[in-house]
Amino acid sequence: MAIQIGLGSVVLLLTILMAATSAFILEWTLFRARVWLLREPHYPKLVLILCGVLVWILGIITASVWVWALLFYALGALPTLEESVYFSLVSFTTLGYGDVILPKEWRILSGMVATNGFLNFGLLISLMVEALRHVRLGQHEVKRNRS
Repeated sequence: MAIQIGLGSVVLLLTILMAATSAFILEWTLFRARVWLLREPHYPKLVLILCGVLVWILGIITASVWVWALLFYALGALPTLEESVYFSLVSFTTLGYGDVILPKEWRILSGMVATNGFLNFGLLISLMVEALRHVRLGQHEVKRNRS
C-alpha cells in the first residue's frame, strides 16, 4: 500500500507541476500579446484566446493521462498500452466505466488518478476563466479610456 501511495503521490505532483508550469508559460504568452489583445476588434481576439486556452487545457489533460498510462504500463498493471491509456482517461475524467480495472495490488492508484483529474480540471478551468477575465477587463478599460 505504501508503494502505491508513494508512486501515486509522485505522479500526482508531477502532473500538477506540469499544469502549473504550463500556466506560467500561458500567462507569459498572454502578457506578451497584451498590446495586440487590447486593440480593436476585441471579440474575434477573445474567441481566439478562448480556443487557444481550451486547446492548451486539452493538451495538459492529454499529457497527464499519458503519464498515468505509462506508469500503469511500466508496472505491468495493465497488459497493453492502449488499455493503460483507456483506463487512465476514464479514471482521470472520473467517468469510471469499470470495464477495465487495476489488479488488487495497484487499485489504490485508480482513486489517485481520479483525484488527480478532479484537481487538474478545477485548476485548469479556473486558470482559463482568470485569463479570459483579465483580457476582457483590459479590453473594457481601453474602451472606457477612449470614450
